[in-house]
Amino acid sequence: MPTLCKPAVAVPEHVITVEQTLEFARRMHADNPQLALALKLIRNTGVQKRHIVQPIEQTLEHPGFEERNRVYEAESKKRTPAVIDEALANAGLTVRDIDAIIYVSCTGFMMPSLTAWLINELGFRSDTRQIPIAQLGCAAGGAAINRAHDFCRAYPEGNVLIVSCELCSLCYQPTDADVGNLLSDGLFGDAVAAVVVRGAGGTGMSLERNGSYLIPHTQDWISYAVRATGFHFRLDRRVPGTMEPLAPVMRDLAADHGWEASELGFYIIHAGGPRILDDLSKFLGVDPVAFRYSRATLTEYGNIASAVVLDALARLFDDGGPADGATGVVAGFGPGITAEMSLGTWSAGRPDGARRP
Repeated sequence: MPTLCKPAVAVPEHVITVEQTLEFARRMHADNPQLALALKLIRNTGVQKRHIVQPIEQTLEHPGFEERNRVYEAESKKRTPAVIDEALANAGLTVRDIDAIIYVSCTGFMMPSLTAWLINELGFRSDTRQIPIAQLGCAAGGAAINRAHDFCRAYPEGNVLIVSCELCSLCYQPTDADVGNLLSDGLFGDAVAAVVVRGAGGTGMSLERNGSYLIPHTQDWISYAVRATGFHFRLDRRVPGTMEPLAPVMRDLAADHGWEASELGFYIIHAGGPRILDDLSKFLGVDPVAFRYSRATLTEYGNIASAVVLDALARLFDDGGPADGATGVVAGFGPGITAEMSLGTWSAGRPDGARRP
């Protein structure tokens, strides 16, 4: 079975604390009638600090969408190679062993995708498949794992590299008075991550089953308004309540596999905010401590979009991993409202870097 190996994660060097976030929000949005509500929501996120690609004063400026996208391209090319090298080493593979690259990001745009640059500059084979995913937002980390699983089922000895580059700070909109946009200013952080799904061998989560689910008629609840100034984040106040309809979906996916969703050995869940984790814990009947890796990501890095599940998974590895044979789930949630879920068993296997004929 395909194995989801240990991810590599890197965050930028510039740090902003929650206290600084609240101070800047008061200064930049002093005349906004919804400022008090936004400050309350930011305090309730549980985020203590975030990492951003530019100094805060530079982040607060808006030089225009063209310049921001130029920064996105430059920073993605600067920051992805190191995490890719580390992820490949974690999997015991080289660039020549990779058969497909899935690139996920919702915070900048490039055509051709960064996958073309990676193949040319880092030495991947020219026949490497390119699978960019740009519009699933925070759910894209889970979707990338699922599509890598599907690829390896079609090509049983294939290996897939997943790369996530989320530079959320480049989407800051200083003149947008929408409360969802104000909340995003204190919730989202920047990060780059990579992970390998090996078709055979490796240590990590042996992927056994995946599923997707779209909550009907919620496509406007998480969205971008695309304007001349770039991407304006929109968040409906009903989003935090979406775990109630999604918990039964996760329970049914596990039951179809012969498992009980409330009795798994590990949980890697997208940390969109504390209520998402609190509600899912309640509706699944799971001890809140089971989501500790996702909570740690939210507290230390903020919501890093598609990279959340990869960072939480890396924390599970760093904690020694669960017992061999433990069952678990990875779940990402995002626009749509979309859920992307993977079930698997922990496998303490041995990396085998030998390339097939």
